[in-house]
Amino acid sequence: GPTRKMPLTASAMDFFQLFVPDNVLKNMVVQTNMYAKKYQERFGSDDAWIDVTLTEMKAFLGYMISTSIHHCESVLSIWSSGFYSNKSIALIMTQSRFEKILKYFHIVAFRSSQTTHSLYKIQPFLDSLQNGFDSAFKPSQAQVLHEPLIDEDPVFIATCTERELRKRKKRKFSLWVRQCSSTGFICQIYVHLKEGSGADGLDALKNKPQLHSMVAKSLCQNASGKNYIIFTGPSITSLNLFEEFEKQGIYCCGLLSTRKSDCTGLPPSMLNNSATPQSRGQYRIRMKGNMSLICWYNKGHFRFLTNAYSPVQQGVIIKRKSGEIPCPLAVEAFAAHLSYICKYDDKYSKYFISHKPNKTWQQVFWFAISIAINNAYILYKMSEAYHVTRYSRAQFGERLVKELLGLEDTSPTH
Repeated sequence: GPTRKMPLTASAMDFFQLFVPDNVLKNMVVQTNMYAKKYQERFGSDDAWIDVTLTEMKAFLGYMISTSIHHCESVLSIWSSGFYSNKSIALIMTQSRFEKILKYFHIVAFRSSQTTHSLYKIQPFLDSLQNGFDSAFKPSQAQVLHEPLIDEDPVFIATCTERELRKRKKRKFSLWVRQCSSTGFICQIYVHLKEGSGADGLDALKNKPQLHSMVAKSLCQNASGKNYIIFTGPSITSLNLFEEFEKQGIYCCGLLSTRKSDCTGLPPSMLNNSATPQSRGQYRIRMKGNMSLICWYNKGHFRFLTNAYSPVQQGVIIKRKSGEIPCPLAVEAFAAHLSYICKYDDKYSKYFISHKPNKTWQQVFWFAISIAINNAYILYKMSEAYHVTRYSRAQFGERLVKELLGLEDTSPTH
């Protein structure tokens, strides 16, 4: 749970600033102004540009975040006269001023000579965000590694023509997270660029088990020695990785797929489906040390690799129609934790900022801001402030937008 106690009067902004404090926003102001100056020195002066201030930067973020609540495809819709127009917040800043800030917006204006990382324009922000996640929250023992659902707004996709869909650029990165499965709090983010050479580029993408193993190691680099139980999907599950994690005091439970997983070192007899018909709930087990390979049947064969649960401990999967189906405890635990993550995706994925910039670092930035707001809301729900105001996720987002735009007084009430 949370590592610090927030006051009863804590606002949405207070929770958001646990992850994006004023010093980070001030750095955005400095870097944006530096980039604007450099850009004009190179391409000619811009008489309409005035250096951005901290108040304007907060308003700029507020406008962007508002697209996560109202799901307008373009943030500029706020100033239009159409369905997504919002006169109450449009008066804070003119559209032309917003577009100027958007044009010059930067987190790192200059590339240093030592920088080789492709995400150098956003890495300081991601590092600061990670520090905020680590210091504000202590996760439960059970955690999940997965790719959160950050797909396009389904309503927009349904109304898109095929030509419009083809024109939209595909994302050049994948975003992976380590997530506390009992609260949904995202503990760590890992961004993998799909372009470029080297260990984390396209060459690695061709060898998917190797890539996903690298992603898992990066996400768990701060988890060693804490006896965490990590749940993984088929793309990450592998005997070599689980054995390596066990040496670091990290225990695992993963779904195994003969098609997607790295099955090196696993007995072939357990990977082949038996010819004789089986009844639901039947399972076979093979063990090596602490590691168990479970083949469980329920209208199909499901295989699990784990060193976190004893294979002889019994559990049940409860189905509405067929009642209880017996299974090893590892299978029950896996189903429970993954169903929670599905609920998280259903509840929170629709609150990702819907602004779609062309630059990859900006896409990553807005996804990271969206995750920070979701984490802020989770901390808010676990605080005493929630019992005073009881905002829904949408109401929390609206309050944050108003506070960033200066429309709400965030000072404590007496």
